[in-house]
Order: sequence, then structure tokens, then C-alpha cells
Amino acid sequence: MGIEEKLPSGFLLTTVEQAAGWVRKSSVFPATFGLACCAIEMMTTGAGRYDMARFGMEVFRGSPRQADLMIVAGRVSQKMAPVLRQVYDQMPNPKWVISMGVCASSGGMFNNYAIVQGVDHVIPVDIYLPGCPPRPEMLLDSILKLHHKIQSGKLGVNQQQAAREAEEAALKALPLIEMPFSTEKKGLPR
Repeated sequence: MGIEEKLPSGFLLTTVEQAAGWVRKSSVFPATFGLACCAIEMMTTGAGRYDMARFGMEVFRGSPRQADLMIVAGRVSQKMAPVLRQVYDQMPNPKWVISMGVCASSGGMFNNYAIVQGVDHVIPVDIYLPGCPPRPEMLLDSILKLHHKIQSGKLGVNQQQAAREAEEAALKALPLIEMPFSTEKKGLPR
């Protein structure tokens, strides 16, 4: 029961974008950027019980030049923000970022001058992972969602056009405070 039996007469047709997306998603190398308690959960995800090697992410890279995924795990201080940006800039393209935990995503309970209120003020983020700290299963789920995003990504000119369209859609979107919300439709109490 191999793939050879499923293919009609041994041929497989695909596009270059789909093949490149499959290769990219199957060989993502994460860079470690653990800053607080979320880093323990990130390390647990890489251990034998959760086994990120199943998804082609066998080794956490110590050098940003060998990594294409940055998992920012924990709170980012104002002093650490330039270092975070420098490590991100040293990563080769294409590169992706997962903001792990509520502290990295929005500053968490640390609403003061010393903590950056969201890592997206420093670098662009692809996946936000909530929780304090998020469980390893949640990190694996966010990695699978990132794999889907990588697999369906565009290449070359199509990538630039998709980025332009996404930016235009984000600029046209209503702020959350202006979006209509009705409690009658949701069945919620008033």
C-alpha cells in the first residue's frame, strides 16, 4: 500500500508552487529564542514525548543563519528587542515567526515600560499562540497551522501580489471596537 499504487501509471502532476511549498513545510528549522517560562514548554515540545522530528523540525538551530522559523517564547524586554530584531534580520528568507505565549503576543500581565507590549512591534508575526504558558500540544498545533500556511504560500511575483492584497485588506478592515456585535444572534445573555 504505497504511493505507487495510488498513482495512475506512475505519474504525478503538480505545480512548482505546490512542490516548493511541500519541501519548505517539510524542512523547517526553528531558532531558539526562549526568554521566560514559555521556553520550558518549547523545549518539552522538542523532546521525545512530543517529537517535533515527525514534522521535519528535528533540531533547534543555535545560529540564525541556519534557521527559518523563530519561536519567540516569553516576554520581550525593551533591552532584548534590538537583539531580537538583529537575530530576525540575520535569518535567511523565507522566514516565519511564532509568538508563543500571552507575554510575547501582547505583553501579558507585564503592562509596564520595561516590557514590549507585543513582539509584533519589533518583527512581523505569522502565528500567535495564546496561553500562559501554552502546552506543547498547542505549540504543535500552531506549527501545523504554519505548515499549512507555508504549503499554500505563493512564490515570486505571486507572493508579492498576495502580500500587497493582504496589506490592502488589513487597511480596509474595521477596527474591533467598531465591529457590530449582537448578543441576540449568539444566544448570549445581555
